[in-house]
Order: sequence, then C-alpha cells, then structure tokens
Amino acid sequence: MECVVLHVIFSLLCATLPVAVSTPVSFDNEKEPSFWNNEAKEELHRALKETDPIVGVAKNVIVFLGDGMGPTTVTAGRILAGQLQGKNGEEHRLSFDKFPYVALSKTYNVDHQTPDSAGTGTAYLCGVKTNMGTIGVSAKASRGNCASSEGTHLSSILDWSMAQGKSTGIVTTTRVTHATPASTCAHTPERNWEHSVPDDQSGCMDIAQQLVWNNSNINVVMGGGRQEMFPVNHSDPETDTGYLTEGRTDNLNLVQEWKNKQASENRRFQYMWNKTEFDNLDPEKTDYLLALFNPSHMQYEADRKKDKGGEPSLAEMTRKAIQILKKNNKGFFLLVEGGRIDHAHHVNNAGRALHDTVAFAEAVAVATEPSLLDERETLIVTTADHSHAFAFAGYPGRGNDILGVVADSAGVTLASDGKPYTTLVYGNGPGGNGLNNSMVGRQNLTFVNTSDTDYKQQSIVPRDSETHGGEDVAIYARGPMAHLFHGVHEQHYIAHVMAYASCVGAYSSDQDCAASLVAETSGAKGLTEGWRLCLIFGILILLINMM
Repeated sequence: MECVVLHVIFSLLCATLPVAVSTPVSFDNEKEPSFWNNEAKEELHRALKETDPIVGVAKNVIVFLGDGMGPTTVTAGRILAGQLQGKNGEEHRLSFDKFPYVALSKTYNVDHQTPDSAGTGTAYLCGVKTNMGTIGVSAKASRGNCASSEGTHLSSILDWSMAQGKSTGIVTTTRVTHATPASTCAHTPERNWEHSVPDDQSGCMDIAQQLVWNNSNINVVMGGGRQEMFPVNHSDPETDTGYLTEGRTDNLNLVQEWKNKQASENRRFQYMWNKTEFDNLDPEKTDYLLALFNPSHMQYEADRKKDKGGEPSLAEMTRKAIQILKKNNKGFFLLVEGGRIDHAHHVNNAGRALHDTVAFAEAVAVATEPSLLDERETLIVTTADHSHAFAFAGYPGRGNDILGVVADSAGVTLASDGKPYTTLVYGNGPGGNGLNNSMVGRQNLTFVNTSDTDYKQQSIVPRDSETHGGEDVAIYARGPMAHLFHGVHEQHYIAHVMAYASCVGAYSSDQDCAASLVAETSGAKGLTEGWRLCLIFGILILLINMM
C-alpha cells in the first residue's frame, strides 16, 4: 500500500512541478514548402559540383578517429554543436558532415560481435582484423598469452608511410599508450600491458617501451600518459601528492631515453608537458615532438581549462602536428584520436561525450583549412572504431535541449511511471545502478538538471561500466581516392584504401596504387589530344583541296 501511495505522490509532483525546457529558435520559415525546395536545390548543386572524384596520389593521409563515436553520438553531437551556436541544432552540420563521400564500416572483431578499440585499431590501421584486446598481431595470437603472439606481428600504415620517407604523427586525448594510438606501432597480445608485462609472460615488451625503443622515428606524439613513461614515485607537477602514485616498476625513465635517442641522431626535438610550452613551440624549428600533458588521460573537453598545467585542445594539437609534419616534401601520415568520447560513454555521461565530439569535429575542421593543406593532395578519413549502447529516443520538440528531458510545445513528456525522462539514454551502465527498487522505482528527474556536466543518463541494465555497441559506424572521406569509400565495408578495408591512395605498404609500387590511375588518365588525355590534332589537320587538308 505504501508503494502505491508513494508512486501517486511522485506522479503528482512530476505532473505539477515544471522542468526547465529550452525555448526553440523560430522555424516559421520552414513551414513554407519553398524553404525545403530551395534548401534541396542548394544541396543538389553542391553535390553536382562534387561528383568528380579526385583521382590521384595522396601525398598526405590523416585519419580522424572518434573513439566510440557511433551514429547516435554523431547526431546528438551535431545538435549540441548547433545549440551551442544559438541554433535549434538539428539543422547544423559538423565539419565532416560536409565531406562528399560517406560509407559504413562493419566493426566486429574476429572473436567478438561487439568489438573493442584494440581489435578495431588493428583493423583500420594494419588492414587485418584480429581478436578483442590484442594490438598489432593477427588473430592467431590469444589475448594475454605472450608465447602465442610470436610470429603474428603486423605492420601498420604508419610503418608503411615511414618506409616511404614520409613523416608520421600520433595525436590523442588518451594516454599515448592506449589501444588506438598503440595500434599504430605496438605488437602485443594484451592491450593493458601499457607499462608492464606480467612476470610469467616473458618475451613481450610493454607498449611504452615499444613506443620509445622501437619507434623513436615517429615525428609527433601528443597526448597523455606520463605514468607509463616514468617510474612510480617520480615527481610530477600535476598530481596532488607531487609524485606519480602509478607508474613503471622497472625504474626506467622512458622520456629521458627518448631524449637521448633524439640527441644521438642530432635531431631538432622537444619534450613538453604543459600548455605554455605548447604555445611557445615553433613548428619550423621542431622536427620531433613528445608531448605528455597528463599523468593519465588528458582532460575531457568540458574540464580542459581546469587542468593544473593547462592543456591544448584537440584542434590546437592537430594544427601544431600538421605544421610540423607538412615540412616533409614526401608528405605525412597522421592519426588524430578523440579518445575520451568513449570514456564518457562508459560512465553514462552523455554531456562530456558530446562536448568531446564537438571538439573532435573542430579538430577535423582544422585539417580542411585551404591555407594549411591542399585538398587535392590530402586524403582525410573520419570514422569511429565502434559505437556504444547509446540511444536517442522519445518525441522531443524541435530545438529541445539535447541533454534535457523530453518535452515539446505542450510541456514535459512523462513516461508510463509518471516521471520525466531524458532524450538520451543508455542500454546499460552505471546510470541504472541504485535506481530500481521496490519503494521508489526509476529516479524522479523533476528536480534534476540533466544538462549538468556531471549528470549521468539513466540506463536499463545496471553495469559498473557501459558497453560498446556492435552496429556499423560511418566513414566520412574527402581528398584523393576518397570515392573508394562507398556502400558497406569491412573495417580493415580502410587501411587498404589509405595505403592505395598514398602508394605505401603493399601498394608502394606505382603499378599497384593510385599512381597507376594518374598515368592512365594522362595517357588517355594524351591520346585524346592526338586525335584532336589529327582531326584539325584533316579538316585543313580538306579545305585546301576544296579551294
């Protein structure tokens, strides 16, 4: 009886006490059919201008990886970006929404329907699908078993590009030894071996060691992860204790070893850890850069300005990396990861996930600036490694706060339990913990500011950590050979297109890459010009004979 009474009381409260509802921007002009007809014609004209693909060799290749940035995240992120600019949001276009070629990527690992970032990173960077939790090794390797990984190592597009004399770079908001960045250069049957390997797994090197000892030729490495490079208890300017409470147990100082390697090669290099040093860096005088802005991962975009030492945005890091790498006349390969989109989703924190998505789109926009890079020389691929158990539901009115409760012009929409619910929800995760009990049921959101950065959206299945989603993710592309992304692809196809377009790896021969198409096109043009001259000459002879 008490449960019934409480339920009635909560229902009445929800029905009578207002929840803050955003006021949409007027869309009266959209009520006229001419608005939509004109909008469609403009888009049609843009499409007609972009129908001719850029056929040629990609001097530069940039892959932008939104970790966990599935279709729902892109849509919700787009709306948030628009609302931050004072729009309703739905009509907004993110930077990569404007790319001319779009496809879908099938993300499954060899051994799992729903993948992780290690197996997927290996797929789109090495061109081979593999098992969950393993990096830079084939599916013959068993997770956590060092001996099984012998003879299974795979090379990546970063390796292939470097072999052709190109500059290379890694930019991420995670630890630089995390799954995605590690997939460019490491080989391990266990993604968690970032700074140590279990004693019973001798023969494998941890990811941080591989990055410094085997890959010191990478020109740019920016992200977080000082704890993977320095010994535990090493002094650190950003920790509360003044030293690292997590770190290496082998007493290695890999940052110093990286410096020593650069100095031994007489290179122009710099190591940095804060925003001031970053801002003062001269790309023209720096060829090798190691920047570790946090002991662990970098801050979420929503918290970045609170960082003790200050952190650059993903867009700022992208610009600086390109400025360093583009000095190489042979071109470059660059991986840019918005890695903390994923982390926020894992704790059901849609607000931080979407703000990081907006920051990611801003980074992509930097690479499209004509003053920075030539579109006809630069293939840009924007994609995700996997999705999340993240849903966009209800029937919110136009311009409704994407982080708010479902509402329209009639007011807040109540669920069948008589309580408000948010537009964005999760299928599983910590947002559901403690919310379902016989006395109260689902949490009452009437007095909750769901737009607050710290708010965690509700979930159906309680879990300590929300899981990834297994649906296809999008690929957005522009530049040389971008038209090869069409339809639905296996995820490992991405690496092959990037290699083919830039003539590296298995496609390094001019006969086996985009260079062959350029030669064919030039030959065809030459043949056409020849026939044209013959026709003109024939007409002249005919006219002379008629005189």
